[in-house]
Amino acid sequence: MMMMMSDQAELCLPMLVNTSCRKTQHPRSVTTLAYTLLSAISLITIILNLLVIISISHYKQLKTTTNLILLSLAISDLLVGFLMLFQISSFEGCWFFGDLVCAIFYLLNYVITSSSIGSMVLISIDRYVAICDPLRYPVKITQTRVQICIFLSWSISLIFHCVCFMDALKKPGRYNTCVGKCTIVVNYAAGMTDLFISFIGPITVIVVLYTRVFVVAVSHARAVRFHVGVVTLQRSQGLPARSSELKAARTLGVVVVVFIACIMPYFCVTISGQYILINTSSAFIPTYLFFFNSCLNPLIYALFYPWFRRSIKLIMTLQILQPNSSQINIL
Repeated sequence: MMMMMSDQAELCLPMLVNTSCRKTQHPRSVTTLAYTLLSAISLITIILNLLVIISISHYKQLKTTTNLILLSLAISDLLVGFLMLFQISSFEGCWFFGDLVCAIFYLLNYVITSSSIGSMVLISIDRYVAICDPLRYPVKITQTRVQICIFLSWSISLIFHCVCFMDALKKPGRYNTCVGKCTIVVNYAAGMTDLFISFIGPITVIVVLYTRVFVVAVSHARAVRFHVGVVTLQRSQGLPARSSELKAARTLGVVVVVFIACIMPYFCVTISGQYILINTSSAFIPTYLFFFNSCLNPLIYALFYPWFRRSIKLIMTLQILQPNSSQINIL
């Protein structure tokens, strides 16, 4: 009798003795620590990114083209915080939300990941034009164009991944070997296409553009330091970039580098065979590393952007509720 109860305790769904999946066994202390730590990270991710969204949406001074891209990134990071709650619940290898929710979970996971990468590409383009062609920056990078690019980034990502996950959405749970498992199979061709479109291509663009930004920033810093070459720089670049633009480039450069470092293991998990098998137990560390990046982004803003720290203070003290609070000088 005791043996039977012990066996049932190891099942995801004890009432389904013959068909239930078994839990992944961890020491109880490890399980408790993991649930506590990951839940705290998820909660912090949601709160901090919500503060970013409220700040940029509310204060008129913050509604710049660059901040619109940060707003898109914050929205994707906020959604990651919510998705992380589902991932945490399956820490022991059990999925309790049904087959259709499993398919939707992975669809949203991929859509949000691709949209985040799209935001990073837009940040790189924005900083490239601001530093390398500052005279034409207001003409080339307008709010309307940025909004269109953000919309296209999310739309293309959604449509592409709906096609990739069409089979999983039509027949959810098809590849589950037992009840309580969340397993998705993506066609190898679709998986490799996603790898190039969502990772290799965008990362290449980001590296090339930020390399150019770095070269121009170094040239400008040398010209200012030694008071030479300013005329040459003006002729070649139109005008040297403002120090505020350079600071923004450095801050966003940190965001981009941290993002690449966190997301690279997520895409570099070994792909072999004709199909790509995805389940809640595979790529455990890369998945949580990517989720953790969504918590790091607003922390970087708080470290480098005074306006974000001021905004948090105004929100926490409820001054944001005062009449005409959106007109406050926050920069």
